[in-house]
Amino acid sequence: MSRSLAVFAGTVVLILVAVSAVGAGNTRSVRDEVTLLRTPNGGIQPQVAMDQKGDLHLIYFKGHPNGGDIYYVRKALGAAEFSKPIRVNSVPGSAVAIGSVRGAQIAIGQGGRVHVAWMGSSVARPRGPNDAAPMLYARMNDAGKAFEAQRNVLQFAAELDGGGSVAADKVGNVYVVWHGNPEKNGEANRRVWEARSTDNGKTFAREVAVYTERTGACGCCGMRAFAQDNGDLYILYRAATESIHRDMFLLVSKDHGRNFLGDRIAKWELNACPMSTQAISEAGPNVLIAWETAGQVFFAGVRRGTDRDSIRAIAAPGDAQDRKHPAVAGNTRGETLLAWTEGTAWQRGGSVAWQVFDESGRPTKIKGAAAGVPVWGLVAAFTRPDGGFVIIY
Repeated sequence: MSRSLAVFAGTVVLILVAVSAVGAGNTRSVRDEVTLLRTPNGGIQPQVAMDQKGDLHLIYFKGHPNGGDIYYVRKALGAAEFSKPIRVNSVPGSAVAIGSVRGAQIAIGQGGRVHVAWMGSSVARPRGPNDAAPMLYARMNDAGKAFEAQRNVLQFAAELDGGGSVAADKVGNVYVVWHGNPEKNGEANRRVWEARSTDNGKTFAREVAVYTERTGACGCCGMRAFAQDNGDLYILYRAATESIHRDMFLLVSKDHGRNFLGDRIAKWELNACPMSTQAISEAGPNVLIAWETAGQVFFAGVRRGTDRDSIRAIAAPGDAQDRKHPAVAGNTRGETLLAWTEGTAWQRGGSVAWQVFDESGRPTKIKGAAAGVPVWGLVAAFTRPDGGFVIIY
């Protein structure tokens, strides 16, 4: 095992969250702190990113789960409504939503440019090697009015299953990551791959394996990448060592994706694929991560600039049987919103639940649940500029 990563209790949120009052004598209404939104235009699988101006960027899926479309909308700071939707994929029907683990992800990069990556459907073009499913990427054009034609960045590391992710920093690096196995010899031999651009997504280098330790990767589980403003790159994924060790791994690069340190942050012995997803977000100078283990959801925070060998995983309180698909957000007061789905499964929707934690990682009295997560649905959460939270489902 390589040197461990330092982790501390951060502020986490899953969809539909509220924040506790802060300060002596300061009583704030839950309604003032939390806003619940349905995904625009009847879409599913919302994914959000906030730019430096406070504008919200959101993508969602519409259409047949085996072959639909990704749409992008924007909500300027202070605006009452989202913008008119723009289709991201240039080839109709080239995105997939089935399984809730293969959907598109979004990142904001240099100059506020929007980047989107997703696993291609059976009709997607261009294709991967030997007609394999492609790992597709598109970026907003220079005018900010439409997306450029989609491109496949997968040159040889094929056998996509659980989809991929995208991250971007403020100096022009864009990272499209996925797990695959070009040798086709089982998920225990799958690896995490990275295609990197140094020119804000204009061109991408041939993909490389990012981690020397052979952990495998859970074939039909999703993954998540995130880049901080200082260029640190984080990748969170589920391993499949010997096909039974479904542990969560966090990889961190301090040199713009060239080298990674890795840490096993949670163990899970399971001879099956749990079809899980993960979340990463930023709260001040720190990064928040959230994941599922054995039907329970957890969060933790990764502190920048430290090398202590410690981790503090905080679980959502209460009975845990079928909690999945966590989302996390934090504010400048040190509060964390953790949100997740309950009851969702193959071809079955469910509900969203949430818990707010204080700056010490203790559950507050703010918690709840609401029905309405659609089939193949996910939740997303973000922090408003005033420190309140918004949940989209």
